[in-house]
Amino acid sequence: MGYAYITTIGQDSHRFEDEVFDPAQNGIMLGGVSIPFDRRFKANSDGDVILHAITNAVSGLTGVNILGGEADRICLEQGIKDSKVYLEEGLKYLKDASIVHVSMTIECLRPKLKEHIPSIKESVAGLLGISSSHVGITATTGEGLTGFGRGEGIQVFAVMTFKVKD
Repeated sequence: MGYAYITTIGQDSHRFEDEVFDPAQNGIMLGGVSIPFDRRFKANSDGDVILHAITNAVSGLTGVNILGGEADRICLEQGIKDSKVYLEEGLKYLKDASIVHVSMTIECLRPKLKEHIPSIKESVAGLLGISSSHVGITATTGEGLTGFGRGEGIQVFAVMTFKVKD
């Protein structure tokens, strides 16, 4: 029995609410890490776009629609807004597949993410059960060509590589 390597892609984005908050008392979730920020995501859940993009990439392998499917049931019916729970639900369907690597690109003007990337990498690695050296993160403003680069929200693309039995 051999193995195959399969690559998937996931995407998610959320707009910020208009209301401004004190960043010392407010934050947004990114990769399971609370980042101080003066806005909140417009979302039913905690709006963690990183974990949502990763969950969608997992769904690309399993074919099980977690976001918009299972997550709606968990969030809307059970009141669970923690995106880590949605990712954990998606990982249940991997069966014999193992995660080799995840690479993400984040598009936003703000918050500035450079200082938070190491903690996000550690958090994502822990959630996926892989080494943080197998988690890649880049961030860009996209030169302000989209609403994300103009500060209206955040968009994430996640590419994942899985090792599966042939």
